[in-house]
Amino acid sequence: MPVLGIDVGAATTKAVVMADGEILSWYIMQTGHDINEASETVISQTLAKTTFSKDELDYIVSTGYGRNGVRFANKAITEILCHAKGAYWMMPETRTIIDIGGQDSKAIGIDGRGNVENFVMNDKCAAGTGRFLEVMAKVLNLELDELGPVSLTSKAPCQISNTCTVFAESEVVSLRAEGKSREDLIAGIHRAAARRIRIMASAVGFTKEVVLTGGVAQNIGLKQYLEKEIGLTIVVPPNPQIIGALGAALFAGAKPN
Repeated sequence: MPVLGIDVGAATTKAVVMADGEILSWYIMQTGHDINEASETVISQTLAKTTFSKDELDYIVSTGYGRNGVRFANKAITEILCHAKGAYWMMPETRTIIDIGGQDSKAIGIDGRGNVENFVMNDKCAAGTGRFLEVMAKVLNLELDELGPVSLTSKAPCQISNTCTVFAESEVVSLRAEGKSREDLIAGIHRAAARRIRIMASAVGFTKEVVLTGGVAQNIGLKQYLEKEIGLTIVVPPNPQIIGALGAALFAGAKPN
């Protein structure tokens, strides 16, 4: 019987359908202002890629910041446990998970069986999150997915002193007025964000393999600067945005009490 995991994040909502231990389909969309509408839509779109209907789902687990707002879920489970479950299933060598979402970031340490050993979460400040990068992209008149490739062309990354989004924005505007190139500004932004993430995640530590998840994992520039900060190679799994929803689907398959 098919099961479903749904991850309602601040920026995006993701769903994964599984059956017999295999992923059947997945879907990602903007969360918007209505969690219930987003939840219904993401499930409908995910199931549209399968032969199953919502009534045929055996069990549904929700996760993410909006997990308790998914009225049709059988169980709500914290995103820490779901990210650990999803990352370990996809990449059993995972020992450290760094998840960078739209509004928060987190680091999770897991053991050789995928159990969470410790974690730390930054949900009070946008620094080092997708929102931070969105603001900077807007200031520099770039699309979000352009930041990574452009930053790789930098020859002299700017020094960005502030990690607070508001102050960093002002600093970038000032540096741009001084004639700093866009690529050097973006590289400096990535370096500042990577430093912030490394400081946050150091409470957990970095044990191979270090896996990067969340939408920001697709930013090659930030990934490279984060690798320099921690001194280790970082692995990005296929479809890094769905790891939380995947973990929720795996829990759904076990029908937690």
